Amino acid sequence: MGLQIESTKSTPAVQFDTETNHLVISGQSYPENAFKFYEPLMQWIDRYLERVSAEESVLLELRLPYINTSSTKCFMMLLEKFDEAYRGGKNIRLAWYCSPDNDREQECAEEFKEDLNLPFEIILREEA
Repeated sequence: MGLQIESTKSTPAVQFDTETNHLVISGQSYPENAFKFYEPLMQWIDRYLERVSAEESVLLELRLPYINTSSTKCFMMLLEKFDEAYRGGKNIRLAWYCSPDNDREQECAEEFKEDLNLPFEIILREEA
């Protein structure tokens, strides 16, 4: 069981594969109502994190070239769920892929990283 949400012009694609524990969020995030978009995602993550065992490795992969202010708030709430699970003994790591040409994206990733305890790698890489 997983979660798949197609991207739109203003919302990222979500590809959460519970078989491999590889969770990917990629694309722009500037929905008109960020809470409305992210709330079902947060509820799914709550249920998922309850089920995943400490022996399983979870990789959260992010590719978010642009996030507006309201999405940033929702996204921090989402990442805090993973951070809390990590502090509770779950094996979670985060990889945020940034374009080397997008300083704002890198700054955004750095700001999130400062507030979290979980292993968080910022990877500069051209989009494939």
